[in-house]
Amino acid sequence: MERGAGGSVTCGSWIRRPENVIFVVLGRSMTPPGSAPSSSSVIEIFSFDPKTTSLCSSPLARHELEESDGNPITIAVHPSGDDFVCSTTNGGCKLFELYGQEKNLKLFAKELPPFGDAGLQKCLAFSVDGSRFATGGVDGHLRILEWPSLRIIVDEVRAHKSFRDMDFSLDSEFLASTSTDGSARIWKTEDGVPLTTLARNSDEKIELCRFSKDGTKPFLFCTVQKGDKALTAVYDISTWNKIGHKRLLRKPASVLSVSLDGKYLALGSKDGDICVVDVKKMEISHWSKRLHLGASISLLEFCPGQSVDH
Repeated sequence: MERGAGGSVTCGSWIRRPENVIFVVLGRSMTPPGSAPSSSSVIEIFSFDPKTTSLCSSPLARHELEESDGNPITIAVHPSGDDFVCSTTNGGCKLFELYGQEKNLKLFAKELPPFGDAGLQKCLAFSVDGSRFATGGVDGHLRILEWPSLRIIVDEVRAHKSFRDMDFSLDSEFLASTSTDGSARIWKTEDGVPLTTLARNSDEKIELCRFSKDGTKPFLFCTVQKGDKALTAVYDISTWNKIGHKRLLRKPASVLSVSLDGKYLALGSKDGDICVVDVKKMEISHWSKRLHLGASISLLEFCPGQSVDH
């Protein structure tokens, strides 16, 4: 879905509902960056047809953000599919709860008290088991909370210079996070203890991170910029040592994703390319070029039970 009369899509995610229905949630900016506000930004829920791999033309539910919220930045959906969190450009996060079935879907917005004055949150993530929720701010502030009690487990003001990316491990025991300065850290989610900082050479910047999800190989995948070379590195999470790397996308990655079954990685580039990687072989199984007319890809997620979408 492209920019048009309905505004520009700024973020989105899949929603797997308990009734085995798949929705898509989109955040839409109604005001171009740098322009005076003309109307409110919106959050919309669409039904997804796996047979035609398309979205319904009209949203099932819609919520207009307050002008004071700004534009939506990123969305994290709880594994239950019953609620999701959205961060906005003017800071803080909003909780959205879904009620009803596809034909009568209701969307309710709530404030999240721990984030009333938290500032702009670049990264949001729920743990795989749904018991933890983590945020990483542009100011480098890390928060990990119990869900849904919102009890604060970690409140680390100087976790990073500024957050770039984060991901929970399959068993929800670890959180990996990366910084705009090229560093990456591992956190214990139960008590917030920082376990380690991943080793890197002086000419390396660790940029994006995703844990393996197949349940057999405990790895952490990271995109690494080494001089003018773009690499995908693999770390063993029992030792946190790098066990190898490979040139896959061969250009700087803007986004990294892993399929729910852990069989595939997907990388999106800063000029609109996408490659899908067979994890077992660490070889490219699909490559699409210039999908977004040379624009940097900001969202890349595997559809539950389907192929990659962006």
